[in-house]
Amino acid sequence: MYEVFSLYKTEISYTVITVFALLVIQFLLKKAAHRVGKRSEINFTRTRLIFKYINILILILAFFSLSLAWGMDLTDISLIFSSVFAVIGVALFAIWSILSNITSGIILFFSFPYKIGDKIKIHDKDIPIEAIIEDIKAFHLHLRTLDGELITYPNNLILQKAVSLVEKDARLDEGKSSL
Repeated sequence: MYEVFSLYKTEISYTVITVFALLVIQFLLKKAAHRVGKRSEINFTRTRLIFKYINILILILAFFSLSLAWGMDLTDISLIFSSVFAVIGVALFAIWSILSNITSGIILFFSFPYKIGDKIKIHDKDIPIEAIIEDIKAFHLHLRTLDGELITYPNNLILQKAVSLVEKDARLDEGKSSL
């Protein structure tokens, strides 16, 4: 065992430092996302979705960093990443709306001014929609119309259309006044 450690002492040291650094970065990113979610009164399920994105980012960084630490050449790593991203790019180009909706979901997490329970009006020239926001998912919003109809509205479209607040969720206002 001592022989293995002495033979790979540098690589093991880099691995420990890299893992520790990535765990700290992951902790800080999750704490920042949690703080933004709490300050903006965002539902915790949406915050957990951002946590998943942070985990994926940390895994990619870990693979890249550890590959370098264990002696993989930069050209080999770039070949692997370019091949993987080429395959992913072709797959996502075929279904580009999924990527668009995920990106829109991240943007909505940080900058969408409306909350679950708010009644909004989407000013679409073809079909204007007035509904209450029931849930905000990674790909779409769940809207409940005044007639009780459930509408699944894509996140990328909500960013493209004019949206106005008809009525703020009364439960949130009551909760603030009791504090």
